[in-house]
Formats: sequence, C-alpha cells, structure tokens
Amino acid sequence: MRVAGFSYFRQTPIDLTMKRITLLLMMSCSVAYAQSSKDQLIKSIDVNAAVYAATASKIWEYAEVGYQESQSSALLQQTLTGAGFSVQAGVGEMPTAFIASWGSGKPVIAILGEYDALPGVSQEAVPELKPIPGKKAGHACGHHLFGVASAAAAIAVKEWMVANKIKGTIRFYGTPAEEGGSGKVYMVRGGMFNDVDAVLHWHPGAVNSAQYGSSLANKTGKFRFYGIASHAAASPERGRSALDGVEAMDDMVNMLREHVTEKTRIHYVITRGGEAPNVVPAFAEAYYYVRHPNRDEVKSVWERIVKAAQGAAMGTETRVEYEITGGVYDVLPNVALARVMDANLRKIGGYVLTPEEREFATKIQSTFTGKKPALESTNEIAGFGPDEESAGSTDVGDVSWVVPTVGLSTATWVPGTAAHSWQAVAAGGMSIGIKGMNMAAKTLALTAAEFFTNPQVIQDAWKEFNTKRGEGFRYEALIGDRKPALDYRK
Repeated sequence: MRVAGFSYFRQTPIDLTMKRITLLLMMSCSVAYAQSSKDQLIKSIDVNAAVYAATASKIWEYAEVGYQESQSSALLQQTLTGAGFSVQAGVGEMPTAFIASWGSGKPVIAILGEYDALPGVSQEAVPELKPIPGKKAGHACGHHLFGVASAAAAIAVKEWMVANKIKGTIRFYGTPAEEGGSGKVYMVRGGMFNDVDAVLHWHPGAVNSAQYGSSLANKTGKFRFYGIASHAAASPERGRSALDGVEAMDDMVNMLREHVTEKTRIHYVITRGGEAPNVVPAFAEAYYYVRHPNRDEVKSVWERIVKAAQGAAMGTETRVEYEITGGVYDVLPNVALARVMDANLRKIGGYVLTPEEREFATKIQSTFTGKKPALESTNEIAGFGPDEESAGSTDVGDVSWVVPTVGLSTATWVPGTAAHSWQAVAAGGMSIGIKGMNMAAKTLALTAAEFFTNPQVIQDAWKEFNTKRGEGFRYEALIGDRKPALDYRK
C-alpha cells in the first residue's frame, strides 16, 4: 500500500534477515576499506623506509641553522618533486621556504615540516659527549626527522589519494628557521594558510603523545650598543664601553625578574663583548628572549626590557639600537583534531629497543642529572588529555590561530632526554631517531587521510576553533611588518 508517497508493507522474517545481511555486508565492506586504506598508507612508508632514513641522515649531517638550510631544503624539495608534487620555492621572501602541493580543490590538508639545526651543539651519533670537528651546529631538536617524516606522510597520502580517487589537495609546507627565526609567521602573515582546512605537525621528543596543549608565546631580539674605542690603560677616560652598556642592561633585566609574573621566562646571551681586554669595546650585542603563555604579557615585558636597554645606554653614555628577530603566538589547541591524532597514534603503537639500542640508551641515561624513565616507555603511548607541561615556544602557534591545527610527539630520543642537548643530537643520528620518525610519519598519514574522508571532523574542528578564538579576532604578527631576519644566525 502507498500513502503520501511512502510504501508500507509487512516485513517477513526473510525480509528482516536479508536486511540484516545487507547491513552486515555494508559494515564489513566499510571496515575492510578502512583497513585497506590504513595498510596502503603504512605500506607506502615502509616500502620507502630506507630512502627516508638516508634522507634524514643527510640532513642530520648538513646541520644547517635557520635561514641557511639550503641543502636541507633542496633535498626535501627534490624528494617531494620526485613523488609528483609541484613545488613553489622561496615563498615568503625566505630562500629556504617552500610549499609542495598535489591535487586540487577542497579539502586542503597541510603538513608542516621543519629542518633547521641549532648552533653550538655539534655531536657525533655516539653515547658520550663528542663534538664533530669543524661542525658548529647540530640537530638538537630533531628537525632533520621532523621534515622527513612530514614529507613521507604527504607522499603516502598522495599515493593513497591516487589509488582511491580521493578529491582534495595535500600540501607540505617547508618551514625554515623555527628556532628563533619565526619562519612560519611570515607564511601566516602572507596569507599562505588562508585556504587550508586543517594543519598537521609533529615534533621529535622523548615520549609518544598526542596530548593537546598550548605553548609559550615569545618575542626575540638583539640589542646592539655602540661606544667609543680607546686604550683601556693609557686613556680609559676617553673610551665609552659598549660592553658596559650590555652588562648594565643585563643587570637591570635580572632585577626585573623579581617583578614579572611567575610564568614569565627571560633568557639572554652576550653574542659580542669586544675583541681584546685592553681595548675599550666600541660594539657589543646581547640577544634576548621573552616568553609567557599570554602574548600580551610578552609584549608588556618586552617593552620593559627595551626601557632597561635605553637606561643602560644613558648611564654608560653609549648608544643602543635593537632589532626584533622573531615573535610567535602561543598554540591554540584543537581537541576535535587531537582525538583523531591520538586514536591513530595508538593504532601505530610504539616500538621496542633492540639490545644494541638499549646499550646505547643506558649509556646516554648515565649522563643525565635528572629523571631516568624506563627504557620500555618507547613502546608506550601517553594518556590522552591536556598537556600542561609544555614550556617551549614554536611558530606553529601562529598557524594554529588562523586554521585548526594538531600535532604529536614521538620518542626519537632516549627516554628522559632534554631537548637542545648533545644527547638529543646523538640519538637523532642513529636508529632510535629513525624509529620514532617512522612512527610519526605513519600517524600523520593516517590522520590526514581521515580528514579527507570524514568531513564531520573538520566541521567540528572549525566550530571549536571559532569558539576559542572568539568574535572579532584579528591576526597581528608579533614581529610587526619587518622582513624575515635572514641573518639572525650570522
């Protein structure tokens, strides 16, 4: 019988049985497709594992600091071009920045990749302190692994899209100078993420985790004092020491520490202090960082540091100039995306150290002064929830305020290793680092694929994102309108 366009009929036991069989078949096909997709993505990374390991090792050896990553950037571009991506190099007025794209239309899913090293931490891939002769920098934050894992994930996703006729665009953003140079900020400021639906990233570390959390906003810059050179013994009265200006500034800033909020962090080094003790220095320079969970507090403390510099110059009869070299937002976490990342990290799982790796790790841990977690923790995944221990800063923060962003970390270092240490460089140059890198690549690939096939996740992420940003939000870079500080490591 048909009533108002609807068909009504009595369902027999056979009808109901056939419907159940059909439903079960559909569910079975869906599960099989999902498993097949997962297998395709993982296989792509496993098949090319040796190539990716060799690529990461090359970038580890290059150890190029911010905005000087010519070889590292070129190698990653070559890797992605060879996989069928189109590459736009030198974006954002940064010679070592690039964007690699494949596909067209929506959704647009982006994966971030870093590749800059840190100065002053040269180290061989051995478990005792052993700088490499002639090398001044090292990958103490594991960015050689970061860039390669992200590229591997992008390539795996591209191959999966081709095999399954998935619509959309997969992009790899080659982002230089994360360590103090704020490379991603220039990309954000230039509108390069305006059409992106979701961003993925990761970071090398000592644990496996997809917890969601924020970071510290920061502002960085160099204060340059100019004085008058003179003979320090024969005519000291005629000199005006630029180093006195730096030291007076440092003294005032150190007194300032008592009068800032508890979570404020201020770091500095004297990068130039003169050439000889018997010559009154005509030039001296200090390099400063200010960090805080709230970027408005960063701005406020920075203004007070500028006043300290000006007062120091006045008191020492020198002249001071300062240059903003970097500035980044705090990370805006996105729980909707983090749940997906966490689930995929658990699918991939951790790894077990081989006897040789355990011996290496035990020797590394013997150099620690702090906590020594169990070596078995490389095979564990941290519980899902808010990460309240992050005390670092990253230019991913700026990206996260213009598009929903999610990240994870994997154990590329010996458990208990501190970032920016020779121990991190050592582990990142051998098999422990490579194992963590492969974990990250697979997790990123699975998560990106899910973003392409599950539009509800992206919708939920944007709803959360807009709620957290609030109405009327307008992005303004902490670096102002300055051009990239391409010489900040020189």
